[in-house]
Amino acid sequence: MALDDDIATLSQAPLFNLLERDALRLVAFASETRTYREGDVLFRRGDRSDGGYVVSRGSIALDAGESGAPEAFVAGPGSLIGQAALFARVERRATATAREPSAVIRVSPSLMRRVLEEFPDAAAAIQDTMAEELARLTEGLERVRQQLIAIDGGEEPAPLPEEDKEQG
Repeated sequence: MALDDDIATLSQAPLFNLLERDALRLVAFASETRTYREGDVLFRRGDRSDGGYVVSRGSIALDAGESGAPEAFVAGPGSLIGQAALFARVERRATATAREPSAVIRVSPSLMRRVLEEFPDAAAAIQDTMAEELARLTEGLERVRQQLIAIDGGEEPAPLPEEDKEQG
């Protein structure tokens, strides 16, 4: 795939769509493109990550369970798989399998760190976006907590004694 095609694909992906063209060019040039046949496994649940992936062609199924149930999510072109893996080596929470002949652009944490160092405005935009995502997640969890309290009779559980907090 040509460099301009990779840049176009990256510009569609979450977080990468916040990067300016020169930053996208660096990512496209320094990243690795991997191709897979239908049924090939990109990684398995529990594996240590080697970076994030942007799907450039085909589709990748993500299955967080071990039950053989249908996959929970299918990532198509422009999708980002493994956002946290762009920044740190983390444990994979799902198995990723190509549903058809597919290609992905692998972006390592070291490449992402280089991009953020060389493009501080992009780093700030990514930080702001991730902070907003975390705030939305926190608000959603608080709504669930309130619903559970209401289901349980409307009383909040008593706070843990200090010694229990330290252990739990």
